[in-house]
Amino acid sequence: MTIDESRSDNKLQLNIHGKIDATTSPELQNEVLKAFQKSPHVILNFQDVSYISSAGLRALLIGQKTADSKGGKFLIINVNDAVMEVLRVTGLQKVLNVQ
Repeated sequence: MTIDESRSDNKLQLNIHGKIDATTSPELQNEVLKAFQKSPHVILNFQDVSYISSAGLRALLIGQKTADSKGGKFLIINVNDAVMEVLRVTGLQKVLNVQ
């Protein structure tokens, strides 16, 4: 997994590339938390994410809780069908802001 960052106005977007699993989820979690130190509004672009494990879901939940505690926004965009199905089955599509 690789992550690159882009910024516009007061929003920070993290473009995620690859699979999010037990090995890569700590890196995702750290990058999300660092992003919230730079901006109250963080967007994760999942256009190039083909897989997410339960460890990855935990990183997303921590991102959402961080946004809630800071009064910010956490948005996940460009989610493919396979990842969306994981979010749907776990009920997280109702907890996370997914577009």
